[in-house]
Amino acid sequence: MHVVFDQIEQALAQVLTGLDSRQTQLRTADCAERWTIQQIVEHLNLTYRSTQDTMQARLARGRPTRSRPSFSQHAMQLAVIHVGFFPKGRRAPSIVTPAEPDVLLNGEQLVASIHQNLTCADRVFEQAETAFGDRRAVTHHVVGPLSIPQWRRFHLIHGRHHAKQILAIRREHGF
Repeated sequence: MHVVFDQIEQALAQVLTGLDSRQTQLRTADCAERWTIQQIVEHLNLTYRSTQDTMQARLARGRPTRSRPSFSQHAMQLAVIHVGFFPKGRRAPSIVTPAEPDVLLNGEQLVASIHQNLTCADRVFEQAETAFGDRRAVTHHVVGPLSIPQWRRFHLIHGRHHAKQILAIRREHGF
């Protein structure tokens, strides 16, 4: 697996390992609408699968995107990709919004699901990088057109953002 995806997995494993299936259902006490730990992980997995699907569609077209970032997208790229700042309070698109879980998973099971999704995404990222090189290849709906290395960095910053949320839930509940 690419070193960046390995970093994502390690960051999430660090905050998930040792949680039982009851603990993964906790959320911050201040807002019942916030996601549980398990839902945060499902959101991340949905983003990995969504990006993978988008890249596969681009690979099927046989060419990278021709889109150029708008001024606001360029600013978002600077903040997220280059500085490593992930803005808070943005609602996730419905395609990556997790449902209430049918099966409660513990921390190790959540780490395994992340590993599985990152491994699958990694294969598609490698194919896209081989096909498109360092050019802007696939467009993110908010951040705009990104190269494959930029997509990896986006997922790293996004994963760290949510790892901090999980850590905050753990601290709030004293574990």
